[in-house]
Amino acid sequence: MRTAGILLHISSLPDPHGIGTLGKCAFDFIDFLKSCGCSYWQMLPVGPTGYGDSPYQSYSAFAGNPNFIDLNALIADGLLCDDDLIEIGEFENYDELFAAKAKILHKAYLKFSGDITEFAAENPWLDDYALYMKLKYSHNMNMWTMWEDPLRRREPEAIAAVIKDDEENPTAEYSIGFWKFCQFIFYKQFAALKAYAEKNRIKLIGDMPIYVSTDSSDIWASPELFDLDEDLRPVNVAGCPPDDFAKTGQLWGNPVYAWGEHLRTGYSWWISRILQAGKLFDVLRIDHFRGFESFYAIPAADETAENGVWKTGPGSHMFDIIKENCPHDKIPELIAENLGFLTDDVQKMLVDVGYPGMNVLEFAFGGDDSCYLPHNFIKNSVSYIGTHDNDTALGWYNSLDKKTKKRMRRYINKTNGESICEALIRTLAASVSDTVIFQMQDLLELGSKARMNTPATVGGSNWHWRIEKAGYSVKLAERLRKILERYFRIPPPAKVKVKPIIKRK
Repeated sequence: MRTAGILLHISSLPDPHGIGTLGKCAFDFIDFLKSCGCSYWQMLPVGPTGYGDSPYQSYSAFAGNPNFIDLNALIADGLLCDDDLIEIGEFENYDELFAAKAKILHKAYLKFSGDITEFAAENPWLDDYALYMKLKYSHNMNMWTMWEDPLRRREPEAIAAVIKDDEENPTAEYSIGFWKFCQFIFYKQFAALKAYAEKNRIKLIGDMPIYVSTDSSDIWASPELFDLDEDLRPVNVAGCPPDDFAKTGQLWGNPVYAWGEHLRTGYSWWISRILQAGKLFDVLRIDHFRGFESFYAIPAADETAENGVWKTGPGSHMFDIIKENCPHDKIPELIAENLGFLTDDVQKMLVDVGYPGMNVLEFAFGGDDSCYLPHNFIKNSVSYIGTHDNDTALGWYNSLDKKTKKRMRRYINKTNGESICEALIRTLAASVSDTVIFQMQDLLELGSKARMNTPATVGGSNWHWRIEKAGYSVKLAERLRKILERYFRIPPPAKVKVKPIIKRK
């Protein structure tokens, strides 16, 4: 079945309390998606963000971002009152926002009398995450690599002393209990949103970075799963080799995996990670999927990515193990982010796993017969004009030279009555791809100022774009719906089961 969806991160929703949340603004967006005829809402990673506010650098591969908690729902739960929300306003970054929001969440925590025992038992990562966040805040937000050795190495006596102190001061700010409470509320609110989406036949697409941040509870709790030395320092880190776009390569800095240890444990950490994502999402896009076939390992001491080497990853074998050891209904559908240079071995892995790959229209018009031109698409794919890492469609078009613009307009057969964004949206919708995803910025025909992220840069306007509430208008929904109807991308109405009439004698 041919389908369509919209890419818009939760943070970009129009909410009066700092950034978008899991509250009314998210439910309203599902209503908008339904009115458009869309089947999917794609988000960026929803974990707690670290340095630079990037959702791809999170304190946990399992936890949710407390910034997304809807405070109005806590009023409805009797944990807050209207006056508590006065302190929340607009902020320049997530750290400033959470500093204000944490005070309010702490008020709710002090009133909370519920039992999260069952939630904790179902989420075994919670203890490590809550302890990590308590320690991080007590160390001036420094990452674990900068803590004193006993805590860095998780020596039992040192950990026991921290837990004992916490038990004696359970109502202190940033206590272990507070961080567990935030996760309980996040998952509760997300479950309500997912249920509403399901009711309206909207599937949620999540995004999983292949690597985790050094500044995370994951590496602190399980250092043996990563390429670290005896002093728990990274030996090799992730990135990309030099190319025409980056002369010295891309140095991401995330520790690479000790794949031998993952194999020894039957990939249990990955199984847990994907099952956790399945609690939130119906579909999961895995970023940098090629890294499972082979990954670029750069000496951790290097300042550029020039001296890295390619090493062999687990390949499709890992996903075979995951399928064998997970209940089918608990695993989300997977999308393989397969953009960039792909070797024959990577292509074979993609065929072996069978997951749909991605196409990006903005990559298509370099002058050759690109695989990203729609006539080269295959059905088993998910296609975009651009992703969160690309310029908006309008911003990208305006940056092209005259020759490329002309070639692109001729290919998409732009008419005089169409804007460039409308023509690109039509072209993508008409493609053979089973699923097409539009960035909200492109539906609104916004320029480069609305770009979500510029790779290899930190700070600035990255991750800060937000939509005005008037953005999802009835007119916009009708315009997109007509296009999706034209190319048969709207699912038929759900069949209503009618109970048979039983004739009684």
